[in-house]
Amino acid sequence: MSAQASSASRTSAPRHRLIAVAAALPLFLGVLAACGYGSDNKSDGSNSSAPATSTGATTAKLSADEVKIGYFPNLTHATALVGLKEGFFQQELGSTKIKPATFNAGPAEIEALNAGSIDIGWIGPSPAINGYTKSGGSNLKIISGSASGGVKLVVNPAKIKTLADVKGKKIATPQLGNTQDVALLNWIKTQGWKVDAQSGKGDVSVVRTDNKITPDAYKNGSIDGAWVPEPTASKLVAEGAKVLLDESSLWPNKQFVITNVIVSQKFLSAHPDVVEAVLRGSVKTDAWIKANSDKAKADANAQLEQLTQKALPAKVLDPAWASIQVTDDPLAATAKTEAEHAVSAGLLKAPKLDGIYDLTLLNKVLKAQGQPTVDAAGLGTQ
Repeated sequence: MSAQASSASRTSAPRHRLIAVAAALPLFLGVLAACGYGSDNKSDGSNSSAPATSTGATTAKLSADEVKIGYFPNLTHATALVGLKEGFFQQELGSTKIKPATFNAGPAEIEALNAGSIDIGWIGPSPAINGYTKSGGSNLKIISGSASGGVKLVVNPAKIKTLADVKGKKIATPQLGNTQDVALLNWIKTQGWKVDAQSGKGDVSVVRTDNKITPDAYKNGSIDGAWVPEPTASKLVAEGAKVLLDESSLWPNKQFVITNVIVSQKFLSAHPDVVEAVLRGSVKTDAWIKANSDKAKADANAQLEQLTQKALPAKVLDPAWASIQVTDDPLAATAKTEAEHAVSAGLLKAPKLDGIYDLTLLNKVLKAQGQPTVDAAGLGTQ
């Protein structure tokens, strides 16, 4: 969600997620969203307010009695899913209770952040950047990374066998102007083909289709393929589609951010100790996921079942999980390139992103744990 790939050089990071930066494009302000599953603003249902019981839990009272955390019931938000289920956040927060809420669209989560309904959220880069730009840089900060990867071009193998065969076909993206939409438009441009960004018409027909109905659109032949995040990509594969391109192959080091952690600037200013505790929980969760992948995958799926009343079958869950990497690094260096691709596609004017990152507390946590610090790529709070 996502989001947030430069195919021209394979060395310059492409585009997609930052497209939501389109503060100057009212058409896109409502559509930029990460790709989630579930309903807006639902109670999480996890035992997140129970007192911490594990060794090392926070005992000192923090400055807030409660912290409101938002995220999507989606595998790309695995840090939130697993961290809440395993109690890692609560261990760090001590007596500060967690009030969780889930969303299925980035704009809704940004609205909740702006309204004070949540304080901290897991979200794709596009809605985060869009929200930051719309507020003139006054409402939020990106304070950590969370996940990389998990986006693929999957196609009908009977109609598309090579990348060249994509020309003349109907390829779905989640939304007009969302991170995968920009990624596909940029990739099309690198092939020397032309598509009108607004209508989606051209050498490739770009069909904007909600992820929830994309599998049905594939089954009935309305689309020939899709550039989509997980688990939608693996759902299509389960219907007979084939992976033609993994977007990670287009990025340097095969990394591009699909999920970040954001915080309300007001909450960050008033309760930095609480924000730091959440970041400690996030870093602890990411390390635990890497060391306990199978258990973490089961945790995430159990949370999805609780939140959406439907678990993912193994044939979808396993490949989807394998293509997503948790990371504390927000991979901020990709931001500028993503913005350039969105501008190049004609979807937005050059955004002003100075100060969108504040990695001070994250780097404090990483340093305390003997881990390398991360960089804001010149877009950090000075």
